[in-house]
Amino acid sequence: MVTRSPADRGRADKGTAFPYHGGMKVLLISPYELGRQPHSLAHPAALLRARGHEVVLVDLTLATLPRGGLDGFGLIGIALGMHTATRIAMGLLPELRRRARGARIVCYGVYGPPNRALLRGLGVDVVLGPEFENGLLAVAAGGEPDGGLAKVTFVVPDRAGLPPLARYAHLGLPDGSRKTVGFVEASRGCKYLCRHCPLVPVYEGRFRAIPRDVVVADAEQQIAQGATHLSFGDPDFLNGPTHALRVLAVIHDRWPHVTFDATIKISHILTHQDLLPRLREYGCLFITSAAESFDDTVLGHLDKGHAGEDIGRAVALVRGAGMALAPTFVPFTPWTTLDDYVGLLARVRDLGLINSVAPIQLAIRLLIPEDSYLLRIPGFREQLQPFTDAILGYPWANPDARVDVLQARAQAWVEQAGSECSRWETFAGLWRLAHEAAGRKVPALAAGCAGPEGPQLSEPWYCCAEPTTAQLAQCAVGA
Repeated sequence: MVTRSPADRGRADKGTAFPYHGGMKVLLISPYELGRQPHSLAHPAALLRARGHEVVLVDLTLATLPRGGLDGFGLIGIALGMHTATRIAMGLLPELRRRARGARIVCYGVYGPPNRALLRGLGVDVVLGPEFENGLLAVAAGGEPDGGLAKVTFVVPDRAGLPPLARYAHLGLPDGSRKTVGFVEASRGCKYLCRHCPLVPVYEGRFRAIPRDVVVADAEQQIAQGATHLSFGDPDFLNGPTHALRVLAVIHDRWPHVTFDATIKISHILTHQDLLPRLREYGCLFITSAAESFDDTVLGHLDKGHAGEDIGRAVALVRGAGMALAPTFVPFTPWTTLDDYVGLLARVRDLGLINSVAPIQLAIRLLIPEDSYLLRIPGFREQLQPFTDAILGYPWANPDARVDVLQARAQAWVEQAGSECSRWETFAGLWRLAHEAAGRKVPALAAGCAGPEGPQLSEPWYCCAEPTTAQLAQCAVGA
């Protein structure tokens, strides 16, 4: 494993340029990364700078393209770790191709390979997957990438040149206080094969641990910049529980005041319930978990590995250990009925999760990208419309048109409510819309059923679905 020297780390942290020895001028762009300071820029920046390349980082959610123009850049890399980021990049690519004719444009990340043909048509020279670093280095050196999932040598990410953490999403606590949030990764990939997950066609059940000292050093530099909470971006933090706990033990020992959150499968919460007290001891405030649905038929199609009743068990276990569970959902699918959606809202109410679920999670429509394992369900592809570039996916219509109308109304209401309404008020609006769509009387929501107020990220976990209007609008793609 190769890491930067302490002297080099100090120069990078202060924003001082590395000595460039005839290297290439590289521009790395993140269109969108969930309100986080992009690891997808910081890690390749460290590798490229260590090899003498000059690297400029642009997070389009907080900055615009270099005002001095794009002349002189030999390589432009665009991180496509999310569907939303890819949609934004589609609008940016023609401008980049026009203004940087001499540069090689590389798109990299999970959403690169499924959209290779489309990206090529927009002027992209090289498309890389989520294990992109070796390929990016090869292009910067004037060569061609080998492709595949060649082993990456992880180094401490170099965050010099990115906006300060205070400008990114923060964590709000029930008492009204805030925490500055850092973003770290302890592993990549996933052991599981959930059919709707974009990682599955690339990793096919594999995951890779990032060396502990690299993870800890990245946490250290962000804590030095003011982070008092760390958000682990691993697809599933307990894919490697021994590795995860060793990382946490070191961080907690050195910085006991720092809290964290992580994403963990419902089935892992149940299997590793004995570890939950340890997570709380090390500072875990909440766990995000892709519950997706309470309906066992839908869960079976998605191959989630848990049943609807398991969600309630997970909620009880996590709360019993002194943490909050923040479930995410894909409530609108080709198999969803109006009764299913009403039932989902009822279960959220009954489990006291109204304050724990980001409202957008109750309006999401299933995305079916190219190469999705959903396409392997016998006869399912025939139910879909042809792949559409505009949405980077296969459009579908619910057999009951009223469900699609409800989804559009639900999303419009959530976006309208925005930050002006509480989660309770937004949920009440969805509750009314759902019952009216099903032709039912709207039952009153009992006082106190919203559940405990827990910590909330100012930009909630949200990916693998159609972007909202706000997500697309917040990214400045100016000159």
